[in-house]
Amino acid sequence: MSLKDLPKHYNPKLVEDKWYDFWMRGGYFHADVKSSKEAYSVVIPPPNVTDILHLGHALNNTLQDILVRWKRMQGYEVEWLPGVDHAGIATQVILEKKLAEEGKSRQKIGRERFVQLAWEWKEKNGEAILNQLKKIGCSCDWERTRFTLDEGLSEAVLEVFVHLYNKGLIYRGKRIINWCPRCQTSLSDDETEREEKEGHLWYIKYKLKGSDDFISVATTRPETMLGDTAVAVNPKDRRFKKLVGRSAILPILDRELKIVADDFVDPEFGTGMVKVTPAHDPNDFEIGNRHNLEKINILNPDGTLNENAGKFAGMDRYVAREALVAELKKKKLLEKVEPYHLALNLCYRCGSEIEPYLSEQWFVKMEPLAKPAIEAVKNGKVKFYPEHWAKVYLHWMENIRDWCISRQLWWGHRIPVWYCLDCGEITVSKTTPTECHKCKSKNLKQDEDVLDTWFSSWLWPFSTFGWPKKTEELKKFYPTQALFTASEIIFLWVARMVMAGLEFLGEVPFFDVYIHGTVRDSDGIKMSKSLGNGIDPLEIIKDYGADALRTSMILVTPEGQDPCISFNTFELGRNFANKLWNASKFVMANLKDDYSPSAGIKTGSSDLKLEDIWILSRLNRTVEEVTNLMGNYGFNSAVKTLYDFVWHDFCDWYVEMVKSRFSLPEKDKDRASAQEVTHLVLNHILKLLHPFAPFVTEEIWHHLYKIKASEFDHALIQSGWPEVKKELINLGLENTMERVQEVVYSIRNIRSEMNVPPSKKANVMVKVDNKELSNILEDNRSHIINLGKVENLKIGMRIKKPEHAASAVIKDAEIFIPLEGLIDLEQERLRLEKELSKVTAFLDKTNKKLSNEDFLKRAPKNIIEKEKAKKEDYQRMVGKLAKNLEEVTGW
Repeated sequence: MSLKDLPKHYNPKLVEDKWYDFWMRGGYFHADVKSSKEAYSVVIPPPNVTDILHLGHALNNTLQDILVRWKRMQGYEVEWLPGVDHAGIATQVILEKKLAEEGKSRQKIGRERFVQLAWEWKEKNGEAILNQLKKIGCSCDWERTRFTLDEGLSEAVLEVFVHLYNKGLIYRGKRIINWCPRCQTSLSDDETEREEKEGHLWYIKYKLKGSDDFISVATTRPETMLGDTAVAVNPKDRRFKKLVGRSAILPILDRELKIVADDFVDPEFGTGMVKVTPAHDPNDFEIGNRHNLEKINILNPDGTLNENAGKFAGMDRYVAREALVAELKKKKLLEKVEPYHLALNLCYRCGSEIEPYLSEQWFVKMEPLAKPAIEAVKNGKVKFYPEHWAKVYLHWMENIRDWCISRQLWWGHRIPVWYCLDCGEITVSKTTPTECHKCKSKNLKQDEDVLDTWFSSWLWPFSTFGWPKKTEELKKFYPTQALFTASEIIFLWVARMVMAGLEFLGEVPFFDVYIHGTVRDSDGIKMSKSLGNGIDPLEIIKDYGADALRTSMILVTPEGQDPCISFNTFELGRNFANKLWNASKFVMANLKDDYSPSAGIKTGSSDLKLEDIWILSRLNRTVEEVTNLMGNYGFNSAVKTLYDFVWHDFCDWYVEMVKSRFSLPEKDKDRASAQEVTHLVLNHILKLLHPFAPFVTEEIWHHLYKIKASEFDHALIQSGWPEVKKELINLGLENTMERVQEVVYSIRNIRSEMNVPPSKKANVMVKVDNKELSNILEDNRSHIINLGKVENLKIGMRIKKPEHAASAVIKDAEIFIPLEGLIDLEQERLRLEKELSKVTAFLDKTNKKLSNEDFLKRAPKNIIEKEKAKKEDYQRMVGKLAKNLEEVTGW
């Protein structure tokens, strides 16, 4: 395609698939394990096999891609390893819903068939999200794609389980766990979500044994009283000292309950006397252990009540609650009911309310593993960006609890434990045993449960490179350099990976942890499928292009903060791509077909004009700043710096300044130096922007250097990252140019605010306070006239403001533009008065709203903040309009 055939606007649909295919064919994403280059490795947080791409994925993986493309350009042997997670609960929930739609269940079809269906699901859908990541432009090493249930990772899981069991860090115990009645599986503490809601506190009367007196206990879950085995009071609570050692009678079931004294009891809760249900509350479980209480389970795995619940057996837990409360009322044993604010735990997958449930499960002792992982963060071996997340990590690690790793699912890594059905002996093995090692019986049965999904994920940074085998990949690419993730899985994943890396390889799995924000909508609400406020990244790519998606997201995501994104957000990136495209077309149009840049540009060359030296200084300062920011994961700040340099310094200023020089004769030195400098600056811009906007930059690069699509050696993706030439940085000149820009900006602002037609040139007077500024402006007179659309320019220290003139004040100067003859003063007066009246009305309306106490009480905080921001905007507008009206009328 010749330059004249290039589209007026950048069209990503003509470009993106072409260049991704080019990069794949060129093998740029694949890291060579035998390379002599220094390795730089990153492992992708494996998305669930059930997932579809959402903006959270898009943000996370764009950030990673920016990093690895940058490091590739810096000359590292870059390995970005991709893969997917089998997502035990998530996948099983989806498959069970599909079976239910067909009138089937996993129990009906059996384990073997269900697992087969899960694998079929994985094969059909597993590649979907990875293909979607390719659409974003992710430069992963797809040849090394891994899956948490593949053969190699399964071997690693077995190795770790057996190692920890033999070390005494994995054990089986009967404890209170989080139980999801819908998924019918245990969950770790970190797999539950917290929800605040309004509930009730029921006060129930228990009769004292051998007396007609009653005591009153309060509970938020009355149905669990059917599992009560004691009543407890605080030993320091004098009100109940005489009752300790006596017994109460459980209503309805008439079970005798001991009254015990325990320090855990809060005298301020309810009446100060609490029911103790050791099988259905973690704190009651501990009280039960201290007082040797019976543990009575009243629930079936599906959330219905079992035979221990008497007449309520078979009822759903919530139905049983209503029936029980009704009977207590009937028997006059319900003293009162009060409103009560509850903090509920919900299943992170299906949203069902979690039940504390006494169950025999497998656990990992975490404290011994946590100690070295705590030290790794304290001594700076592992760093968090932003650093305040290190405190969150340490708080959790220093208060760590044992990890429940067994799940009552069928999809996942089966627990490598066999039980002898004859002698009860347990065998833990990486391979299937043929007989019991104790009694030699062949009557063995494997544990039915699978391991928590995170049990394979915590090994991800090294199992993916072949561990427990000592592979070349493991030697070259472990430890990895950086991990990108969201704050909600610091405990679920980040902390556990640090523990695993130190335990099994003696080295941290990564050195830097970058925590990015959570994507929110324009109202500040977290995007979610259930709320229907999500944005499909593939739709954005279709409408705006992948580069627009990438640059827009990074531009609006300050480091460590949550971005608020709407569909309009992506116009930011699309407009930027078009700006770059058009500027590049202009530069290339002014280079001859056989143009070849010289070996270099010298700062002292007499061929360079003031604007050339200035843009080269700004360019090198930009290279320096962006490189430093990228090194500290300041991606938002880096892309903003680039945006400002490209849009303002290069396009708005330098290109406009040198346009006239391109019209000079071919051999003119001013034309040649303009070509030389614009070519060099565009070269560096494309390199600097490539990690952020890889498609449009690669397209322009190939046109700039007339590279054929079959030439793989000259691609932008593997070109070197620009180096700073400090000798080209001239801060004094940059300050000088800032003064000139201030004057031009002021002229442009006046023209815009006073509604001056673009075709009309204005007379401008600049009153300066000192000779130095006067000399600077005189030296750049041609630029001010050209860029400010000026007819006549006067610069002096004794200039007076003319009548009917608009003015602006900058440091050491005042700028005047006479309006008479430039605009219709009477028409402009009417327009300004009308606009002022309209904006004043808006301001009055906003003030009334913010003075309304009812509005301030009822409106959400973000709505109130929006109204306050509106008020500030209207106040600024009123001020500007009043000033402009004064200048038009001469009042």
